[in-house]
Amino acid sequence: MSEPSSPPRSAPVEAQPPLPAYAPQPVFDALPERSRWRYAPRRASRLWRSRALRVGGLITLLALCGLVILALVREQTGTRGFLVGLGLATLPVPLLLAAFRWLDRVEPGPWRHLAFAFAWGAFAAALVALTANTFAARWIATATADPSSADTLGATVVAPVVEESAKAAAVFLLFFFRRRDFTGLVDGVVVAGFTATGFAFTENILYLGRAFDDDQSTGSAGFESMTAATFFVRIVMSPFAHPLFTVLTGIGFGLAALAARRRRFRRTALPLLGLVLAMGMHALWNGSTSMLGPFGFYAVYALIMVPVFALLTWLTIWSRQRELRTVSTALPAYAAAGWLASAEPTALASMRARTAARDFARRTQGAAAAHAVSEYQRFATSLAFLRHRAQRGTVDPDFVAREQELLHHMWRRKDVASPALTYAARATGAVRVPPPYRDYEGYNPYRA
Repeated sequence: MSEPSSPPRSAPVEAQPPLPAYAPQPVFDALPERSRWRYAPRRASRLWRSRALRVGGLITLLALCGLVILALVREQTGTRGFLVGLGLATLPVPLLLAAFRWLDRVEPGPWRHLAFAFAWGAFAAALVALTANTFAARWIATATADPSSADTLGATVVAPVVEESAKAAAVFLLFFFRRRDFTGLVDGVVVAGFTATGFAFTENILYLGRAFDDDQSTGSAGFESMTAATFFVRIVMSPFAHPLFTVLTGIGFGLAALAARRRRFRRTALPLLGLVLAMGMHALWNGSTSMLGPFGFYAVYALIMVPVFALLTWLTIWSRQRELRTVSTALPAYAAAGWLASAEPTALASMRARTAARDFARRTQGAAAAHAVSEYQRFATSLAFLRHRAQRGTVDPDFVAREQELLHHMWRRKDVASPALTYAARATGAVRVPPPYRDYEGYNPYRA
């Protein structure tokens, strides 16, 4: 009789990090030194001077790019055209930035990162695009001896590649150097949106300023003016055009952030695919009139741009709801261990309860308490995402240190934030009985 065959071996599953137990006075023995330094008075050191030098150098670079690009735009539009273009181009910016910031409410990224993204798009990317596009148009006109076709070819082929690559650089820099704050699809969409909004702002100044200068030369006014037509097309009909293109790149980086570290091909291919799609959508938009006739612009706008915009909006909102579900499933384990009150995970998974908690803290203890609750919410959300990645088998190399750092931040704000969140959970009707949780065998890395 033959021996029974052994059952097939399953692929090894990466063990999840054990859940830390809570203590009234926890010992954060794995806390990174940089985090300990955050809680101590700042002293001059080589590290601080080096960081200040890097930040100062970056600000100086972006400021120089801003001065150069604005000077070039004013040279092409004239002073009056520049001021008119600046005023009209500013109108959609607050609305677009507010919309992207609203999408990022679950785990809001640092404002300094978003300010960098906007400044990069408005100054650095715009300067690279204007310089490269002008050079390419002149080279094509010289090579083909046909200036009209050079403009069409430059707008359809060269401009999408140059502009989307320049904007994608900001997304890549934050993805590569600020990986801790770049955790998913929503982060990619928001960073890309801020970058593209900045780029569109500078580009709109140029186009609106040129149109106004032309109107001054020809004496056109009212609805027949080039300024009114340009304003209608660029500000009223398609203020989301550049953000829509670059968001495709941001989605690629966001999906790469969700991929496991061992998936190197996926982490490289997804951003490149997103960039190629952004270039293709941009090329189709720019070439809609010249390639498809006088009604090509409206056809592309109605049949492609609007549906894609609606689809990406739905995808981003769905991703945000998914982030809230991640919070509701990952944080109850910390509540069972004692780090959070039982009602906190449910409150943190509800945007309404989060707002109620901040309002309650502001009414009872002032603005500083509301700010502490907001910070607590942000750290708790980051903790939920960290644990969720570990549950999926994607354990960060510095998981224990990062977990202790977030718990340390939360522990120092617990006395203010926990009562506010508990009140908000009950006031909004968000409290529910938590499910049972596994026993982590009493493991406590914080025990002295």
